[in-house]
Amino acid sequence: MNTKPIHISQSDYTRIQLLLSALRSDQRSAKVIEKLRGELERAVVLPELPPHIVGVGSTADVRDLESGDLDRFTLTLPEQADAARGKLSLLAPLGTAILGFSEGDEFAWEMPGGVRRLRIERVTQPAEAVVSANS
Repeated sequence: MNTKPIHISQSDYTRIQLLLSALRSDQRSAKVIEKLRGELERAVVLPELPPHIVGVGSTADVRDLESGDLDRFTLTLPEQADAARGKLSLLAPLGTAILGFSEGDEFAWEMPGGVRRLRIERVTQPAEAVVSANS
């Protein structure tokens, strides 16, 4: 559905490839795996992620352009996901959707309830990533 390339860090790319390999035989996850593989195929892999791009561990403010609702999520690997604490799995439809997009990017994504139009309003990196990037 999206054709603009996304940007991901080399470390996220490696972690996601390992995750996809581990899930390869999980038939329940086949559709999610296919979408995530498609995202990786169009990804530009960077040595380090600029602070305005959503990666694993980033917190993103995401606006639904139809309803105007604004939600905040921290993108995580599946084992760290916790919906009650706003920790969104990379394997959730919205998690896959926001990976690699920048602040200000607008895009449409197929969700279980239909296509949603979204915009990344703000991206915040975890404190340790900001410290290491400034070292």
